Amino acid sequence: MSFRHQYVIGDLQGCYKAFKQLLKTLDFDPKQDKLWFAGDIVARGEDSLSTLREVKALCEQGAAATVLGNHDINLIAVWRGAAKLKKKDKTAPIFAAEDKDELLEWLRHQPILAYPNEQTVLVHAGIPPHWAIDEAAGYARELEAQLQGSRKNLDKLLPHLYSKKADAWHDDISGYTRLRAISNYFTRMRLCQQDGSLEFSFTGKLEEAMPKDYLPWFEWQVPRVRKILFGHWAALKGDVDLPHAKALDGGCVWGNYLLAYRLSDGKVITSSAYCPKP
Repeated sequence: MSFRHQYVIGDLQGCYKAFKQLLKTLDFDPKQDKLWFAGDIVARGEDSLSTLREVKALCEQGAAATVLGNHDINLIAVWRGAAKLKKKDKTAPIFAAEDKDELLEWLRHQPILAYPNEQTVLVHAGIPPHWAIDEAAGYARELEAQLQGSRKNLDKLLPHLYSKKADAWHDDISGYTRLRAISNYFTRMRLCQQDGSLEFSFTGKLEEAMPKDYLPWFEWQVPRVRKILFGHWAALKGDVDLPHAKALDGGCVWGNYLLAYRLSDGKVITSSAYCPKP
């Protein structure tokens, strides 16, 4: 199907009013246009329940698609009893909603990696320098198969996806350690070494001091056949735009803006309306 416009939108984080305003700014028409979301649909905004319902409805109409972010996976983990609800994640209304099971069943069946067009690939946090994009797609499918499998297998997986310490990637990594590493790359990564070693503590701006021997994953020079579109790193405010990578998280939930990247020409449209003031 051909579309009038396709836009890739950074982290919504449950900022429902800001999301609806962005759609007005885009003159979005679900019959002619398509949205791609970079994950973290929910979390710290004022109305994660309405945001999740809206994104689900648009996806089921064929007017949108999304990948999973770390906050989305955490929401699934809370649902299944593998994680505790955090107060700063204003997602409690989802678990009180009559359609919570329908919403979260749908959410766990969304992909980790998607291809908005022939020139781009969409993930939440990024793709590490030691993975080719085709390899990354295969690893994404491994994690998707576990997230989308039986609830029994899902419940076994989820407690193993969380660790403050990053796992080293190597050829014979296996089991839950492998799945956790895959999840960390796709949904939590900011800094890494060239071999893919991760560092989780840094969340700041590019001009801030970083741990020795670590760089933002997109600063390692690796030939890419597609441009990697990613969210997750709010401090970048979407300012990173390289031939091989484009940041999409405008940090609306932190008082900045929502960002939409038009696939046809790379134009960036932002809206700060209803983003909470710090």
